[in-house]
Amino acid sequence: MVFRFDSMARATFSLLTALLCVGGELIVLGLDYLGIVTVLMMTIEMAVMAVFMIMYMMNPAGLMPMTMTHNTRGAAVICAVSFTSLVACVLLVPWPRRRGRPPADPTMDLGLSLMGTQMLTMMTLGMALFATIVASVVLSTRRGRYDRYGDDLRAARPDDPVRGGVGR
Repeated sequence: MVFRFDSMARATFSLLTALLCVGGELIVLGLDYLGIVTVLMMTIEMAVMAVFMIMYMMNPAGLMPMTMTHNTRGAAVICAVSFTSLVACVLLVPWPRRRGRPPADPTMDLGLSLMGTQMLTMMTLGMALFATIVASVVLSTRRGRYDRYGDDLRAARPDDPVRGGVGR
C-alpha cells in the first residue's frame, strides 16, 4: 500500500503497519523482546518520518496526483529475476540438518552473540540516546504551548508577542 497512496503521510503509516506486522511475527515466534523492540522502534521512527515528510515534501497531503514508482518495467524484471533466483536457491541448496537442541532463552543467546559482554553497555547507551532525543525535543523551542496567553490562561484573546500564528 505504500506505493498506492498519493499522500506521503498515508504512505508512511502504511509502512508502519507492515513493520508492526513484522514485530507481531517476532512475538508469535517467541522472540518477545525483539518483537516489542521492533514495534517500539518502528513506531517512533515512522512517526518522526511522517513529521518530516509533512514538513518537507512538496505534496504531503496528497492533494495532487503523484506516483512513487519509477521505471516500473525495469523494476518488474528485477523483481522477477530476484524472486526466481531466491526460489531456486531455496529448492536446490542442500540445507544442513539441525544438531543439538534450541536454547532455553533464545533472546538472551541472540543478545550475547550480537553484543557479547557489552550487552549492559548497549542497553545503557540506548536509554541515554532516548533521553537525549526527548531532551532535545523539549528544549528545541523557547516558547511553550501556552506562552501566548501569559499568566492568565482564561484570557479571551491571547496576548501573543509574535504576530501571526494561531489566534490571529
